[in-house]
Amino acid sequence: MFICAKHPSPLVLGIALLLAGCSEEKDKKIAELEKINQAMAAQAEELRQGVASMKELQGDLDRTKSQLQGTEAQVQEMKAAGDQALGQQQILKGLLDGLKNMIESGELEVRIRRGRMVVALPSAVLFKSGEADLSEKGMETLKSVAAALKQIQGRQFQVAGHTDNVPLGKDNPYGTNWHLSAARAVSVVQFLVKEGVSPREISAAGYAHYQPVASNKSKKGKAQNRRVEISLMPDLKELPDLSKLEEAFGLKEQEPPPADGY
Repeated sequence: MFICAKHPSPLVLGIALLLAGCSEEKDKKIAELEKINQAMAAQAEELRQGVASMKELQGDLDRTKSQLQGTEAQVQEMKAAGDQALGQQQILKGLLDGLKNMIESGELEVRIRRGRMVVALPSAVLFKSGEADLSEKGMETLKSVAAALKQIQGRQFQVAGHTDNVPLGKDNPYGTNWHLSAARAVSVVQFLVKEGVSPREISAAGYAHYQPVASNKSKKGKAQNRRVEISLMPDLKELPDLSKLEEAFGLKEQEPPPADGY
């Protein structure tokens, strides 16, 4: 069958129109799909940004929670420190009140040294020169000290003997300042225990002349170094800083001079 190109048959023309219509419909569908794809891509990006924001917010929340926990811990630590400081202050005040008359008369001193509360008694108040047996006056003094110490329950005390740097005479039965200082500390401990201080809460030590509080180059300095000190040992739960108590009671002590040789 012959078909003239200039005059297409109705069948060909219909097929051509049908194909043209299908092409336009296809283009519309493709355009719609592209719009849907773009919309889905935009939604996906919004979701991605939303997830990122949520992760960032969760991070902020975790950091805030951690900071709050740290703050709460600090508050608890500060409260515990305040309670301990108050307890220390009450102990010191009770000790000062119990020894008030002796402090005012110059028989002893109360100081804070290296984080410890210390009751210092001149050796001359307790012993005769070169001896470790308590004098009558020494016993009377220690009775008052024992009464004050017994009011402090559940704490450890250390009694330490100290001397000046003068060697003992050849006839002295103790031989060295080490022996004399330790023997004096033991004598004080035994008397305090006899007066009711618990033997489980007290110990003795001798330091000879190696922890002076004054220079041994003068008589006054030597007299200050010849002493017995009763230290209230710090509780393990206590903070080492007693600067507030030093300021509150005016007990800060000057740094001692280095130990002099013989």
